[in-house]
Amino acid sequence: MRSFPLTAALALCLLVAPACRAPARTEPARQAPTPTPNELPQRSEASPESLRLALAAVSHLHRPMGKPLPGDWLTTSPERGQTFEEYLRIDPVRPSGARRVLYVQPLGEFTPAQRRIVALASDFMSGFFNLPVKLAPEKPLPDIPATARRVHPQWGDAQILAGYLTMSVLLPQLPEDAAALIAFTSSDLYPGPELNYVFGQASFSHRVGVWSLYRLGDADAGEQSFKLMLLRTLKIAAHETGHMFSIRHCTKYECLMSGTNSLSETDRRPLDVCPECMAKICWATNTSPRERYERLARFCADNGLEDERRFFEAEAAAVEKNLKPS
Repeated sequence: MRSFPLTAALALCLLVAPACRAPARTEPARQAPTPTPNELPQRSEASPESLRLALAAVSHLHRPMGKPLPGDWLTTSPERGQTFEEYLRIDPVRPSGARRVLYVQPLGEFTPAQRRIVALASDFMSGFFNLPVKLAPEKPLPDIPATARRVHPQWGDAQILAGYLTMSVLLPQLPEDAAALIAFTSSDLYPGPELNYVFGQASFSHRVGVWSLYRLGDADAGEQSFKLMLLRTLKIAAHETGHMFSIRHCTKYECLMSGTNSLSETDRRPLDVCPECMAKICWATNTSPRERYERLARFCADNGLEDERRFFEAEAAAVEKNLKPS
C-alpha cells in the first residue's frame, strides 16, 4: 500500500483561464456593510497612508510568528510571506467595478447544524471583507469522474479532487458580478496524490474556491462542539477568500492567513488577520479598519465568541485612539 505524508495543504494556487456564465438562483444578498455602486470613491481611512497608521496602531496586540512546532506549515513549506507594501506593488486581484459580490454555494448534503454554520460563515465573510454575500440554495454534488475521486488507501475515506470542483464545476458558473464564488461541501477533499487531504483550496487569480466541513468536527454534538466547528469554518473560509484577493500566506505574525498543516495548528491561529494583512484587506475592499473591527466584534457578540469579541474590540479601540489628535 502506498504511503502518504501526514500533511494537509490549506491553500494551493491554480492557473486556468476564467469563464463566466449566468449565476444559479440565489437568496437575496445579505446587506453589504457599505454601499457598493460600480465605482466607489477611495475612502480616506482606506488610503495607504491611513492604513499604515492603523497597521502601526494595532501591531502591539498581535503575536509575532514564533518558531514552528514539529509538523507545522513552515517546517514543510518554508515561505517568506508578504508585507502590505509588497501587496500594493503586485496589482492584486480585488473587488472592483461591478464585481463586488461574494457568492456562496453549498454542494452536497448537510445536517441542520452544518447549514447553520455555512450561513454564519457567509455573514462573517460579509463583515470580514466588507462585501455583500449571496448564499445559494444547496445543490447536489455533480457526477465526479474517476480521475477526480479516490478512496484514501490508508484510511478508506471517499475523497474528491478539490481542483476538479474549483476549475470544472465552479469556474464555468462564475457570475459576472462575483468578487468570488465559494463552495462549501461536507465531502472530504484532496489536492493531489501526494497529500492526504485539504481543508480548502482557492485560486489566486480566478476567484473560485472550495472548502470542506468533513474534518472540522461534529456541529451536532452539542454547544461546545458547534462553537469549535464554527471557529474552524470561519478561519478557513476567510483564509481561502483572502487568497482569492492575492493575499499570500503570512509569516510575520500568528495570523489567520498563516498556512496550517493540521487542525491543531488551525486552532492556534486567531480569528483575525495580522496588521499587515488587515491593511491589505482594507485597501483591497475600500474598508475603514475601525468599522471592520466593530462589525466583527458585533458578529462575535451575537454568536457567543467572547474571547474573539474582546480582541476585535481592543483592535477597534486602538485604531480609534490613533485617530484622535494628541
